[in-house]
Amino acid sequence: MAFSDELPEFSRNQPDKMKPEAVSDAVAEDGLNIPLIDFSAFTSSDEATKRSTAQAVVNGFQKTGFIYLKNHGISKPDVTTTFSESAKFFERPMDQKLAMGWTTPEANRGYSQPGREKTTDLKSAAEIEAKRAEEGADLKESFEIGREGEPKHPNHWPDQFDDDGKIFKERMLEFHDRCRKLHMRVMQAIAVGLGIDEDWFDSYCDGGDNTLRLLHYPAVKSTVFEQNKNTVRAGAHTDYGSITLLFQDMAGGLQVLSPNGNFIDATPIEDTIVVNAADLLARWSNDTIKSTKHRVVEPPSKADTHPARYSIAYFCNPNFDRFIDAIPGTYDDVRKKKYEGINSGEYLAQRLAATY
Repeated sequence: MAFSDELPEFSRNQPDKMKPEAVSDAVAEDGLNIPLIDFSAFTSSDEATKRSTAQAVVNGFQKTGFIYLKNHGISKPDVTTTFSESAKFFERPMDQKLAMGWTTPEANRGYSQPGREKTTDLKSAAEIEAKRAEEGADLKESFEIGREGEPKHPNHWPDQFDDDGKIFKERMLEFHDRCRKLHMRVMQAIAVGLGIDEDWFDSYCDGGDNTLRLLHYPAVKSTVFEQNKNTVRAGAHTDYGSITLLFQDMAGGLQVLSPNGNFIDATPIEDTIVVNAADLLARWSNDTIKSTKHRVVEPPSKADTHPARYSIAYFCNPNFDRFIDAIPGTYDDVRKKKYEGINSGEYLAQRLAATY
C-alpha cells in the first residue's frame, strides 16, 4: 500500500477559484468558511471529480473542522420519519423515559433527563461542576442508541411499553444503519483527500461502534436567557470521536467558533447534514484536521417563547477495539507525531465519564 509523504496541495492551500463545481459556501463570516459539498460527486465515475470532491471534504475539515453535505444518500422521508419518531419519544411520560435511563460511560445508551448533562470540553470533574454553577445545566434531554446486539451493553427500547415503542425501535435501527454506511463513505472520502488508499479506514470503522443521539431542547422563554447571559441549550464543546453527522431542524441556534474567537451561526440549510471532525480524528490526523468548538444557544429569531428544537446527532467512532495512531502521511521527520497511540473505546469512555 502506497501512501503520500505529505498532504495533497489542494487540502493544504487551495485558492477559492479552484473550488470544484460541487462546492459552494454554506457559511462565510468572520474568517469562518464552511463549505457546502455535493457529496454525490464523490461517487462520480470521473476520477478527477471524485478526487476534487474528496479534497474539498478534507480541506473543510483542515480549515474549519466543519462541512455541510447535500445529496448525501439519506432520503428526506427517512430523515423526516426519524424526527417524527424522536418527537413522539420525548412526549412519553417521564417515568417511562427514566426506566430507560443512561447508566455508564462504557454503555453510553439510554435517556438523560434535563439538567443531567453539562456539555463542555473540560475534562476535570471539578472544572465541569464550576461551569455548571456558572451557566446552569444544558437545556435539553437526550436519548442514546448504540450498536444493537452488544451483550454487555444492550440498548434500551420503549418496545416494552406499547406498539409505538416497537415501531420506534425498528425505525431507529434502520436509521442507525443508514448513518453507519454514510460514515464509511465520508471516511473513504477523507482517505482519498489525504492521498491514501480509499479503503484505508474501512477496517477501523466497519464495526458500527457509533451512537445515534436524539436531542430535544424544550420550549423556553426568552427571559431565561436574559436573566443569565451564560445560559445555553448546549455548552461550547468539541465532539469526541471521528466525525459527527448532525441533522438539524430549522429552528437554529447552532454556532461554530471562528478563527477570530467569535461564535458564528451555522444556519440550517434544508436537506443537508452538518458534518464536523471530532477530537479523536484530529488526534489521529496528528492535528492536521481540526476539531472545532461549537454550541447551541438562544435561537436568532425574536420571540417571547422559543419553540422546542430537535436535532439528531450520529456520533461516529473507530471500532472500540482498535488502536489509534497517527495516519500515514500526517507526520514525517520534520512534522513529528504529537500523540501516543490510544485504544478507541478507552478514550471515548474517559471523555464521557467527565461529561456526565
